[in-house]
Amino acid sequence: MRSLAVPLLAALAAPAMAQTADPHAGHHMSGMDMPSPAPQPPKAEAPKDHAMPGMDMSQPAASSDGTEPSGTDQAPGSAEAPTVVHDSPASRYWDPAAMAASTAAEMHPPRPAYSKLLFDLAEHQFREGRDGYRWEGEFWTGDLNRFVIKSEGEGTSGKGIDEAEVQALYARALDPWWNVQIGLRQDIRPRPARTWATLSIEGRAPYQFEVQAAAFLSDKGQLAGRVEAAYGQRITQRLILQPRVEFDLSAQDMPDQRIGAGLSTAELGLRLRFEVRREFAPYVGVNWTWDVGKTADYARADGKDTSERSVVAGIRFWF
Repeated sequence: MRSLAVPLLAALAAPAMAQTADPHAGHHMSGMDMPSPAPQPPKAEAPKDHAMPGMDMSQPAASSDGTEPSGTDQAPGSAEAPTVVHDSPASRYWDPAAMAASTAAEMHPPRPAYSKLLFDLAEHQFREGRDGYRWEGEFWTGDLNRFVIKSEGEGTSGKGIDEAEVQALYARALDPWWNVQIGLRQDIRPRPARTWATLSIEGRAPYQFEVQAAAFLSDKGQLAGRVEAAYGQRITQRLILQPRVEFDLSAQDMPDQRIGAGLSTAELGLRLRFEVRREFAPYVGVNWTWDVGKTADYARADGKDTSERSVVAGIRFWF
């Protein structure tokens, strides 16, 4: 009996020992806690955006299959960009040099030239005693650089021209609003005639005031100046009221021309015009002139009035 009990106990104990030794078994031995293994720290990965020591990043890495890099995988270069292909049917028939010249001409077209003839004043003056007339106009051609001819004067009906002058000027645009002008002025009346070097500036001041200021140096060394200003107040779309002032100055007495030093004459006008078209506008108004200082003394010595008032009617036109 003892010989049969030993093999039987060994057979029963083998499964129990195997279950206790299995580390993945879901059961533990009664009264005992099995220690869990310590966690292992994660392995550090090499940075992807930084070069590793000993590697040359100026050259692209070769493909995994050993072929040469292509497309955006290639290294940047300094070669010139390829020639732009113009998809034009004319390129099939015309010489490339002729097509290049045509393209350049389209990119840099010739600068156009403009011209204008303007008579700001062309009027008859109804005065006390004998009536008169007056004109003031200019012609210019060019763009930023212009050639300008100006003329102005006045006369007495039946007696001819009292005062007249012509200016030939080169004008240069300073900005969209102002021009500087340089050239010559020739007096035709009164006698003796004078030739003047001219430097002037004209343009549109803030609030739409039209301003002109000029300095004149004669062939006799005489210095004179002139300042004009006008403002067009639009009452309706066609009706415009325009006040204007003018001052003439001289640096010295000029007895031959009956002009005194300082402020010689002053003028104030008020004209109301109706624009039948923008280019054609009849007007009516009043105008006053005064001789001042030594110029007034010359007028009295010659038996003339030192002030004059006139009612005017005329046409302003341009094209």
